[in-house]
Amino acid sequence: MKAIILCGGKGTRLREETEFRPKPMVEIGGRPILWHIMKLYSYYGFNDFVLCLGYKGAMIKEYFLNYHSMVNDCAVTVGQQTRPSVRFLNEADDHFTVTLADTGAETMTGGRLKRVERYIADDTFMLTYGDGVADVNIRELLAFHHAHGRLATVTAIQPPSRFGLLDISADGAVERFREKPVTDEWINGGFFVFNRGVFDYLDDACTLEQEPLMQLASEGQLMAYQHRGFWHAMDTYRDTLRLNDLWARDEAPWAIWQGDTLKALARQAAR
Repeated sequence: MKAIILCGGKGTRLREETEFRPKPMVEIGGRPILWHIMKLYSYYGFNDFVLCLGYKGAMIKEYFLNYHSMVNDCAVTVGQQTRPSVRFLNEADDHFTVTLADTGAETMTGGRLKRVERYIADDTFMLTYGDGVADVNIRELLAFHHAHGRLATVTAIQPPSRFGLLDISADGAVERFREKPVTDEWINGGFFVFNRGVFDYLDDACTLEQEPLMQLASEGQLMAYQHRGFWHAMDTYRDTLRLNDLWARDEAPWAIWQGDTLKALARQAAR
């Protein structure tokens, strides 16, 4: 089963980073956030990806075309040979199959998905954004989707409030201060599961989160998998600092593959 990752947006709210690289290539602990997302799917046995490229997509292509040298230490022998000799010293245990699809610089999310329809052979596939990490149990999400039998599943999350909240009495006294509590509202956290019938709701210019999902919801074809664990988008530079801090302290909840690999990567990033 394929997992599609939307990688084409311009990431304008993270201009400090995205002026120079696409948002999915912004790093956490020395690895692109895209790699962290793929590792989550891989942990649950899903290693076949379709990346919907757009803004600065060539950088993502270059990363995967040179993946071994990007993620491993290597020894290069140069000199009299007709070509350099390369020896990889610490082979990564990643086993990804990656389809790199150019879906246009200005295409909206639904249009990007529609443009990779030809690469999806199975009746069921997954989709997420290339700028958010979570500890979603992908197997449980998929089982939920199969159990309800509808066309689409979205992972719903309850984000913390951006600001501290005040409980104020009638006379103006502050009764309680709550520092960024989790809200009661559910929002779209990505990590979708779709059946192929969803492609009938898409066209080349649509935004997935507008007419297609609204129509699916109105027809009773959209179900929500309620995730109460960790979820964090990388929307701003402050988000980047927060995620890198969690990684550096070995407290990255999304890194459920953690163990010796995580600790080694954290040490490598700290050098």
